[in-house]
Amino acid sequence: MTKPELAPEIARFYGETVDESTRLSGTADGVLEMVRTQELLRRWLPPVPARVLDVGGGPGAHARWLVGDGYGVHLVDPVPRHLEQAEQVGATVELGDARLLTAADGSFDVVLLLGPLYHLVERADRDRALAEAARVLKPGGLLAAAGINRYASLFEHAAFAHLHRPAMRESVGAILATQVHDGKKAFTSAYFHSGAELGAEVRAAGFEETRVFGVEGPAWSMLAAAERGTGGDFRDTDLFRSALTAARLAEPHPELLAAGSHLLALARRPA
Repeated sequence: MTKPELAPEIARFYGETVDESTRLSGTADGVLEMVRTQELLRRWLPPVPARVLDVGGGPGAHARWLVGDGYGVHLVDPVPRHLEQAEQVGATVELGDARLLTAADGSFDVVLLLGPLYHLVERADRDRALAEAARVLKPGGLLAAAGINRYASLFEHAAFAHLHRPAMRESVGAILATQVHDGKKAFTSAYFHSGAELGAEVRAAGFEETRVFGVEGPAWSMLAAAERGTGGDFRDTDLFRSALTAARLAEPHPELLAAGSHLLALARRPA
């Protein structure tokens, strides 16, 4: 089988344009995403010392706390710069692609796909990544797969008070209509899921006990806009704590999945 290639615009974005190592720690909405992802995963993770395959794990933001909790983490990512950073957190690392993993069948207790589905625009590629995750998981093993919410750009750019500008309205309108960002401006090429769609893709890959959670909840864009609009640090404020509370309160209400920024599907490979 031919090894899949990373799209050039994605390689440039993560290799040259942004420093992904600070995304989940440098802003209030980034910290909100990290806190919520941690608390959701910790409810489902098996006891230590389970083996975790962090696919598309970037510079190791999640590998860091998983290693700290006592898990053995192997991180796979297609961006060389990310691997250099991830080695520093105690994970073993490998240059690779979510669609063609080198791990043996049934060799991991947990597989994380906390980034790959963002940038696999074609359904066939996402199916391939999910199939590979199922292959390398042990029976009963845990899958955690994240997606960008279909309506995230609408809420974000409305909160930033520039959605009414023609170019922005056109760009966000195209994402709403197609679920795809073409990567020509700002963010790189990306796919935007609905909660129902993400759950359906995971179940179609053969996973069971699938649940889809909203990560940041319905107040994340307000938090992000307040921080960026004032230039302040909102990571330890009542507004942050209120947004976190909103995310937790929204969990039992599936209709509120559409208000968040990211989605997290948790599921198991059949035993």
